[in-house]
Amino acid sequence: MDLTVWRTFVTVCRLGSLSAAAAELHHTQSAVSRQIAGLERRLGVPLVRRHARGIRPTPAGEVFQRHALATLREADRAVRAVRDVRDGAFVRPLAVGATPSLAAGVVPQAIRGLLEQAGPVRWNLLPGLSGRLHDQVIAGNLDVAVVTDAPPGVPHDQRVERRFLALDEMVVVLPIGHPRAGEDPVRIEALADEVWVEDNDGSAALLRQHAARAGVDVRIDLTAADLHGKLALVATGHAIALVPGMLRCALRADVTTVSLVDAPTRGIHVLTPHRDPHPSAGVLLDQLAAACGTEGRVRGG
Repeated sequence: MDLTVWRTFVTVCRLGSLSAAAAELHHTQSAVSRQIAGLERRLGVPLVRRHARGIRPTPAGEVFQRHALATLREADRAVRAVRDVRDGAFVRPLAVGATPSLAAGVVPQAIRGLLEQAGPVRWNLLPGLSGRLHDQVIAGNLDVAVVTDAPPGVPHDQRVERRFLALDEMVVVLPIGHPRAGEDPVRIEALADEVWVEDNDGSAALLRQHAARAGVDVRIDLTAADLHGKLALVATGHAIALVPGMLRCALRADVTTVSLVDAPTRGIHVLTPHRDPHPSAGVLLDQLAAACGTEGRVRGG
């Protein structure tokens, strides 16, 4: 398919108007309309609907829009990379992966330190679970992956370099106004009758293991699709949850945290490929170590 047509489609969706899209793209309105109609014929499904207030994507159009945006961004990066090669200034973007909790705080902080120390560096960040990020490093798709050894852990693989960064204590996140808010630390026995929510097997395993050591059971009655959903259920009073201590600085304002007595921990590690390291990877590793140290002091203080 012609990416020009894809760009026309996402512009129409963004502006909600054929005429506005035509003006921005320097096309006629009829040309924009023909491009959208041709795209719909090619895909065999309506992509937009006309409403009193303009144009809106159909459910199929919303799905296509997300993929089209990702494709166009990648195409633009490809064009920039080729021009950099032509001008003798090409350095491949630094591809960084991180678990969702680390991508929410520690890793952006470290990347900021990298940019301040090394100057402009093109980079991208891929959130994911540790096992998938490990595989992406081996496949050559990531230059750096910041992972944890929470169950099921990450295998020791001779194809990657593995560096320990920090030990992270898990904490309990509560809604504002919870009776246990402000009691720090709390024994898990005091929370055993609560409803818990989890978004991944690793965190759930740490919670169950910690409760079992104390001789109690916990009720993980709710499951969230991701970290944001997990925190939303806590904030609205449906449940409480176990989260990484490193995440404390990035939590929403309508939740609070308490420490656990003899809290469960997880190790934070960084993975890099043995071959063809990115020129900026070493600086980023130092910044990650510094960021983990900072978060540790905040957590402990």
